[in-house]
Amino acid sequence: MSGIQVADGFRLITTEVASEQAAFARDVKAGLTAFPKYLSCRYFYDAKGSALFEAICELPEYYLTRSERAILERYAREMVAEMPEESALVEFGSGSAVKTRLLIEALLKQQGSLLFVPVDISKPALEDSSRGLLADYQDLEVLGVWAEYQEGLERVREIVSGPKLILWLGSSVGNFDREEAAQFLKQVREGMDGEDRFLMGVDLRKDRGVLEAAYDDAQGVTAEFNLNLLDRINRELGGWFELERFKHRAVYDEVEGRMEMYLVSTSDQTVRIDGLDLDVPFDTGEAIFTEPSYKYSVEEIETLVHRAGFEQVRQWLDEDRRFSLNLLKVL
Repeated sequence: MSGIQVADGFRLITTEVASEQAAFARDVKAGLTAFPKYLSCRYFYDAKGSALFEAICELPEYYLTRSERAILERYAREMVAEMPEESALVEFGSGSAVKTRLLIEALLKQQGSLLFVPVDISKPALEDSSRGLLADYQDLEVLGVWAEYQEGLERVREIVSGPKLILWLGSSVGNFDREEAAQFLKQVREGMDGEDRFLMGVDLRKDRGVLEAAYDDAQGVTAEFNLNLLDRINRELGGWFELERFKHRAVYDEVEGRMEMYLVSTSDQTVRIDGLDLDVPFDTGEAIFTEPSYKYSVEEIETLVHRAGFEQVRQWLDEDRRFSLNLLKVL
């Protein structure tokens, strides 16, 4: 932890995320020299990528945000009903915290005041969303943690001593393979006490057509979001990617229960990245794997939860049974 900044009633704990540029360079070189090639989806969310993702969340094909919001609008009060007085609210990957407001309001109504601890890798997102929340909720205190999930877990253990409701909304668990997901949840559980609860969003298995449309929308916003990875390499690492020579591809692997996103070269080409002193060759049709998104059946969620040492307290689904929110406690 490198320090605490205080401004306008908002406290921010900073960590070693300041080395993000070095990590980006290291991971891009590793991914583009591997076979098959890959880039980590964690790097989608620079300023441009974050704005594009907010636009994706409003698309008609992208059911995930709409379904989760509907569950929260209907059941937020139930989700917090058993939390003890003076509980804190912690969120991993808080982003703009739009959906989180529903839980903030439910907790404020229940206990009068609230400490909100958002953990996010994007410092601007933390600052912007936290100041917006403080402007709207006078009985809210915000302590932001600028960190990746692992580092954020450690900081939360140090700074939140009382009962807490930990949120992992969206379907971020889907970006981990099933073994990694279980291991991460075990780490979350290790930092929890008996009164704590963990609320996790999980996207459900469903028809291929619905899934592939959600990740390859008619307006091309998801394609632009994916291609922004190459544009980010150009901007930050001196890359020479010609975006028009790559296309977005999204496919569903029904056996694995996994959506997959790729960037596919449309020609034989070699791309120079000056900042890495690297030339990257591509064959026509060669793909860069950019994101996995695992989907779960209700039974697979139960298996994951128990493998990680949790008990499922409640599960809520939207009316179309496309998405789930799962309230967990330590076994």
